Amino acid sequence: MFIDEVIIELQAGDGGNGCMAFRREKYVPMGGPAGGNGGRGSNIIFKADEGLNTLVDLQYQKIIKGKKGENGSGKGKHGKDAEDVIVKVPVGTIITNLENNLVIADLIKHGEEVIVARGGRGGRGNIAFANRNNPAPSIAENGEPGEIKKIKVELKLLADVGLVGMPSVGKSTIISKISASKPKIAAYHFTTLVPNLGVVKTKDKRSFVVADLPGLIKGASLGEGLGDQFLKHIERTRVIAHVIDMSAFEGRNPYEDYVIINEELKNFNKKLLDKPQIVIANKMDLPNAKENLEAFKKKVNVPIYPISAINNEGLDEVLLVLADMLEKLEKQPLYEPEKFASHVVYQYQEEEPFKIYKDNNVWVIKGEQVEKLVKMTRFNSDEAVLRFTNKLRKLGIDDKLRELGAEEGDTVRILDFEFEYRP
Repeated sequence: MFIDEVIIELQAGDGGNGCMAFRREKYVPMGGPAGGNGGRGSNIIFKADEGLNTLVDLQYQKIIKGKKGENGSGKGKHGKDAEDVIVKVPVGTIITNLENNLVIADLIKHGEEVIVARGGRGGRGNIAFANRNNPAPSIAENGEPGEIKKIKVELKLLADVGLVGMPSVGKSTIISKISASKPKIAAYHFTTLVPNLGVVKTKDKRSFVVADLPGLIKGASLGEGLGDQFLKHIERTRVIAHVIDMSAFEGRNPYEDYVIINEELKNFNKKLLDKPQIVIANKMDLPNAKENLEAFKKKVNVPIYPISAINNEGLDEVLLVLADMLEKLEKQPLYEPEKFASHVVYQYQEEEPFKIYKDNNVWVIKGEQVEKLVKMTRFNSDEAVLRFTNKLRKLGIDDKLRELGAEEGDTVRILDFEFEYRP
């Protein structure tokens, strides 16, 4: 089964909790704090593997979860980091964050990997909070929550040359003759239901990769036929080879076929028309092919190479021409740098990092930073509560509540925790 696009939710592992403990050995007076830090949660890492050619393994995985880091323990023992989750995907996989539509990674080399969702850091034990003013703190943190992301994982095949054309013009026959690829071939439309890749070797021992892209008909870019599924696979190709049935065996005009396919490429992505093109005039062994070729040449200003794929005539010349073209063309990046999350420069915003609103006489506070603070605070000691309230005050929450009209004794809610407001 060929699957080239899936949507998945990622939940990286939470950090392990820090430990609150004290040394209590008989001969160690005033032993002091002994609680270790928690371990880091699992990162979720995507890794390109040239042994894969489809995303079918991810199709039914709606959620991928990481493991929690190990908790810290007494005697200063730190928790173990959780093992990272490795997700193997085909070479040519693009990962996009659906929250902002920025590309997280484009994996185009075997073994290339990227951390897509980061595990939370381990919470600090009370050893980490010890200082000269407070040598025996009774405070420890819970682990930081791991990142949660909803992503689109999309495969765009890595091929040097893309064969495009109407159904039954001979694309599959061509790729079966010039490579070891064995696509299904039959005398009806849409025999080819998935893209086929073939590694081609020319007579002078040069090699490159050719993709047979199925399902292109009029309206393909709008979802007709199979084209809307597979047009994206031509975006990586460096040369577009139009395969035209020059015999007009099925009653279509060869020039009109060429115009329709170019129009669909343009509608899908205008940049596709900037790629070098050639025309492979197939089925030259059939009647009317030579006459149609002469008429076609008068209307088209691109290199044309007549062949008969079924008889294996003219293919060697075409392969040498394609190899020459590819040697002169550099590989271009699929996306502009500003499309990548790693290249986006976030500007300082005046907006507050939290929102406060009233819900049935309860003040509700929302915000990533304050919610993370609540999750990492362990409310089991006065010291921990004091630290928490001080952090809220530094964030400006007290001032904002007062500005909005909150009065002493009002209820304030953050996530599932409720507190009494005391200005």
